Amino acid sequence: MSTKILPESDVRPNLSHGDGDHERFAHYVEKNKIMESALSGTPVRALCGKVWVPNRDPQKFPVCPECKEIYEGLPKGDDSGGE
Repeated sequence: MSTKILPESDVRPNLSHGDGDHERFAHYVEKNKIMESALSGTPVRALCGKVWVPNRDPQKFPVCPECKEIYEGLPKGDDSGGE
């Protein structure tokens, strides 16, 4: 299985990857983007490249292996809460 990551310069996001595998997983997305999507209905982009409007409980699905691999490779941030 391979996934194409769309360049940020695309005018219209590809809302379907066609193979359906992305629909079986919960994906990693920036927290502020999830809240923004909930309020405005705009699509979000997961770390793996999937673009969609979240509308289901992610805790009912296994984590996307591609998102997990990318997330674990990111540098660890300061979680102290200070700005």
